[in-house]
Amino acid sequence: MLTQKGRFNLMISARLFRRTKELESQVDKFFDQLSEAAVIYRLAVRGYLRAGVSEELTARLENVCAKETEADSLRRQIEHALYTNLLIPDSRGDVLGLIETADEILSLFKSSLWAFEVETPEIHKDLNAGYRRLTNMVVKSVDELAAGCRVFFRSPHLVSSYNAKVTLYEKEADKISYALKKQIFSSDLGLVEKIHLREFVDHIDAIADQAEDVADRLMIYAVKRQS
Repeated sequence: MLTQKGRFNLMISARLFRRTKELESQVDKFFDQLSEAAVIYRLAVRGYLRAGVSEELTARLENVCAKETEADSLRRQIEHALYTNLLIPDSRGDVLGLIETADEILSLFKSSLWAFEVETPEIHKDLNAGYRRLTNMVVKSVDELAAGCRVFFRSPHLVSSYNAKVTLYEKEADKISYALKKQIFSSDLGLVEKIHLREFVDHIDAIADQAEDVADRLMIYAVKRQS
């Protein structure tokens, strides 16, 4: 028969378990925002390549901004839960670092689409395929990162397989970026236009670079959790 102290400890454990599950749910929702923003970003770039600045692009940009706002709200909730409820104290800093660096990807999605809307680069049709392939590869790297971050809490030993895919897609993005830049600078376009188009290649490729940076952090955190 449980003593009063035993019942109290059981109640506290149950409460901490419930709050930990709530925290995991918030983290999942945060990375849902990242995955959904990645899908919207890909559609926005495709739309721009097809029709330039349009109501569709503006709507996609607003959707990405909304995802970033929701993610920021979730990030603050996660921070509050970690510190006020004393949850996962050994990994608290790792979780916060992971969320904050992943949040940078959302900022990159937004700033890239802002640049398309404001600077309106004239992307010639023979370059469309390169920009489309680069965007697809970048989004794949973010998708795998989000999946890896979700399993971090439940099955940290699975993180390495997702990280390997992030690295693979980031390397492929670099190859596509290099080839696209060569195509741009070997064209008959003026130098100013070439530089402008190269900047947009860099805007897109930077997202995969950030995804790999976050994946590197994630791998370290996963190893720590397993040790």
